[in-house]
Amino acid sequence: MSNTNNWSLDPAHSKVQFSVRHLVISEVAGEFKSFRLNIEKPDDSLESAKVELTIDTSSIDTGIADRDNHLKSADFFEAEKFPEIRFKSTEIKKVDDENYKMKGALTIKDVTKPIELDVNFGGQIVDPWGNYRAGYRIQGSLNRFDFNLNWNNLIETGGAVVGKTVKINSDIEIFKPKQ
Repeated sequence: MSNTNNWSLDPAHSKVQFSVRHLVISEVAGEFKSFRLNIEKPDDSLESAKVELTIDTSSIDTGIADRDNHLKSADFFEAEKFPEIRFKSTEIKKVDDENYKMKGALTIKDVTKPIELDVNFGGQIVDPWGNYRAGYRIQGSLNRFDFNLNWNNLIETGGAVVGKTVKINSDIEIFKPKQ
């Protein structure tokens, strides 16, 4: 019998968000409403964990239906052809009691590249129903052109309509039954 601890995602208390510069002057934010997370922790250390995240690309939501449809199109995610974005951790290193660096392989469309994310451990508790719960904030950035998200127009000053850097900002809450 394995002593691997499988944790489940609490989707009601988790979010996968992003933001990107628009017209050089402001940030536009969005999120993916549908995603699955699998975390296996052989022991209590986050450093020994294996993390896999799968995001439904068609669940993108920026609050503007026309923009969401454009992001799902061939100009960006090609959601029909590439229905998922995938992340699989390769290494998690402890920086201090609350902070970690997580490296992994990110796949968007037909491109897989390494990425490093900052992970902040919010803590672990036993909830009122007797489950263990843990919370994490995950942040990082990526160059969207590295993942063939190439659409762009230039404005008259030479700046891009959509910036190249996508900021990732996610809050994840996981749980497992107390044994």
